[in-house]
Amino acid sequence: MAEREHEHVRVAVIGSGFGGLGAAVRLRRQGITDFVVLERADSVGGTWRDNSYPGCACDVPSHLYSFSFAPNPEWPRNFSGQPHIRAYLEKVTDTFGLRPHIRFNAEVRSARWNTDELYWEIETAQGALTADMVVSATGPLSDPQIPDVPGLDGFQGKVFHSARWDHDYDLRGKRVAMIGTGASAIQIVPAIQPTVDKLTVFQRTPPWVMPRADRKITRAEHWLHTKVPATRALRRQLLWSIRELQVSAFTKRPKELGLVQALAKAHMHRAVKDPALRARLTPDYTIGCKRILLSNSYYPALAQPNVDVVASGLKEVRGNTLVATDGTETEVDAIIFGTGFHVTDMPIAERVTGAHGTTLAEEWKDGMEALRGSSAAGFPNFLTIIGPNTGLGNSSMILIIEAQLNYMIDYLRQLDVLGGRIALDARPSAVHAWSAAIQQRMERTVWKTGGCDSWYLDANGRNTTVWPGTTAEFRKVTRQVDLAEYEVLRTQPGKVTEDAGTTVEAVA
Repeated sequence: MAEREHEHVRVAVIGSGFGGLGAAVRLRRQGITDFVVLERADSVGGTWRDNSYPGCACDVPSHLYSFSFAPNPEWPRNFSGQPHIRAYLEKVTDTFGLRPHIRFNAEVRSARWNTDELYWEIETAQGALTADMVVSATGPLSDPQIPDVPGLDGFQGKVFHSARWDHDYDLRGKRVAMIGTGASAIQIVPAIQPTVDKLTVFQRTPPWVMPRADRKITRAEHWLHTKVPATRALRRQLLWSIRELQVSAFTKRPKELGLVQALAKAHMHRAVKDPALRARLTPDYTIGCKRILLSNSYYPALAQPNVDVVASGLKEVRGNTLVATDGTETEVDAIIFGTGFHVTDMPIAERVTGAHGTTLAEEWKDGMEALRGSSAAGFPNFLTIIGPNTGLGNSSMILIIEAQLNYMIDYLRQLDVLGGRIALDARPSAVHAWSAAIQQRMERTVWKTGGCDSWYLDANGRNTTVWPGTTAEFRKVTRQVDLAEYEVLRTQPGKVTEDAGTTVEAVA
């Protein structure tokens, strides 16, 4: 560890999920090998390593939920499960020779900008290092969120979050409470329902659920995609195009979602015959306001005699009795929280200190803002992959990640062209203008007008999570760095100066 105390690298990447591994591949393909990937766990995979709960799978088609530069003709199903996606990321790691760059068990404890030397000082669980640039790829779905429920500490049974599944605990014959009805919960419920004695689902808000067009991919398809790569590319293109055409309904004309909503209701009615249960499961908001979920087994599981749906959130815990907001009391042996993640308050932001001596969390206390989803003002040479307003409600996040990686590569190219010890710091005016334009566009979207309270919204009710446009548009606006949006910082003996920033802004 001692030899790493003063190690310096050009780029330090935080996290080894899709974003971190994608960044590493792009750096190597650009000829940049002076970088490290700092991973807090002992293996790669990010959210696809952490989420190993029963039934865990992706709700985006496999051939679209993969890197364009690392196609996989061997996906087993239309919608692949967690083990296959994790195996894919392991394969990407080995195929592109990334392991020598990865530091496992190296959780980033702090990253502080040195304004004199223009580099980042990073403290990790494996020691210290410095870096010209930091690329944070921790992702918004990395740190589980468990609500502060009164009395939870006194519960005598088993408690865990869906993203920290306890595989040593046997649920067979147990009375289990599932808290939440999000994307993880609707996969967990049908997976455990047949084996538990009693399953109680605490549903604060019912989701809209659509059929899942999943099937096993045939050997003929595997052969064709392997021998004729153009067919694989065509399949990906078709999947992408369909989702691009859907965007306008979410972002400009939510009323067009009426037919989709009717299909979702029909899907529920086919599986749930009890009118009282259907009433509890029917949302009172426009479909798409919260993420549309896909499942063929969720509703049938809820209709089983050993399942009870409490149309209320969890209010408190009294011993082994759970008390819902509506007063319903249920005695259970285990509590599973499917209550999401710290999305609008990412914990990594508390560990990053910028040029003004404030943390990213402090700068974002009134809402996350980042230029083109990547650069926060006052944090030079710091880029976030899957940053503010880069999320998607209907397509593959890998498309967004790859667009941001294009931006990262051009950022590094700009630094090379400018030359010397140098940094780029996003101008506050550019960041605010970018954010204001997004929020203005957000006013017409279903996420704003649909009448729901979703995890897309921050504590102030602003949607700082989702991108209100197509992935093609996002790729266009992140194709290259516009220096007019940045202050150029250079070192001189004893001080740091701005270089041509005022002139560039005036011209712009």
